[in-house]
Amino acid sequence: MNVRPASLRLFLAKNGIFAALILLIALFTLLNGNFFTLGNAQNILLQSSELAIVVIPLAFLLMSGSVDLSIGSVASASAVSSALVMSQTGNTLLGIGVGLLLGLVAGALNGLLVAYGGLNPIVVTLGFLSVWGGFAQLITGGKTVQRSSLPDDFRGLGTASVGPIPIQIVLLVVVIALGWYFLRRNRLGKEILAIGGNERAAHLMGVNVRLRRFQMFLASGVAAAIVGILLTAKVQSASPTIGSGMELQALTVVLLGGVAFEGGMGRISGVVAGLLFFKVLSNGLVFLQVSPFLQTMLVGATLIVAVALDRSIQRTLKRAWGQMGKRSVDEASDDREKSAVGE
Repeated sequence: MNVRPASLRLFLAKNGIFAALILLIALFTLLNGNFFTLGNAQNILLQSSELAIVVIPLAFLLMSGSVDLSIGSVASASAVSSALVMSQTGNTLLGIGVGLLLGLVAGALNGLLVAYGGLNPIVVTLGFLSVWGGFAQLITGGKTVQRSSLPDDFRGLGTASVGPIPIQIVLLVVVIALGWYFLRRNRLGKEILAIGGNERAAHLMGVNVRLRRFQMFLASGVAAAIVGILLTAKVQSASPTIGSGMELQALTVVLLGGVAFEGGMGRISGVVAGLLFFKVLSNGLVFLQVSPFLQTMLVGATLIVAVALDRSIQRTLKRAWGQMGKRSVDEASDDREKSAVGE
């Protein structure tokens, strides 16, 4: 079978993360025989659930050519806001509602300034990263809302399940399924990719670019709030830094998953593989008893590698597509020449 180099490079650029995930699992299994077990697989999925909720909206944002770097602080602010309301009123639904409202407001502010104000999304969301982080510290005085202050029914949310399946894994599957549906089976996904590929062309095609981008920021803000609330229920307390670093983890996962930082390209399957790669790496390092400080360094290094891979993949795809396009033109020219001489 004759495999063209351009086709091979294109295949590797699109699917390298899947091979890397398999190799990483094999490596940790060799280093520790207890790594590859059903119990640890479930543990990895449980650890992946909260991050998946913010990763999918962030992936859509990047596909549209934008980004949200405030999600970690929004998660923290929503977590402590909902926890404080519950501790004061004893009302779980009211507390959750306040947390979700804060996420909605955060997403709306980002969307208004970026989509309608035309401001740079990196600058805006980095600014709100500090704003919401400071807000979380301000309303708590820098202290953690303790377990004893939270209602019993809310604390039970952290250990809830659907039959034998933990609620976190159910949410993981639902979020991934919704992401896949909206990207591949819904008009929204096509419009998001069109905006990221060529914003002006998408506008001329009738896509409401500003509205779509605004909606993506809303989704990102609400997703961050949901994660903050879920983490509070899971750890049975609300720290003003509970979402710290989440934005870097989510961005690393999305870039590892093959979503182009410049927009216009991405797959949910790739994002899921990137998510699993990141969590398998974190879990494996714990198994090997690697220092938490070194783990933090490796997370940063992984982000740098992800950015480098993103750049490399874009160059590979452009080169491969360019060669394929040239070959198509050459083949068409040959056909015209054969036609002209009666072949």
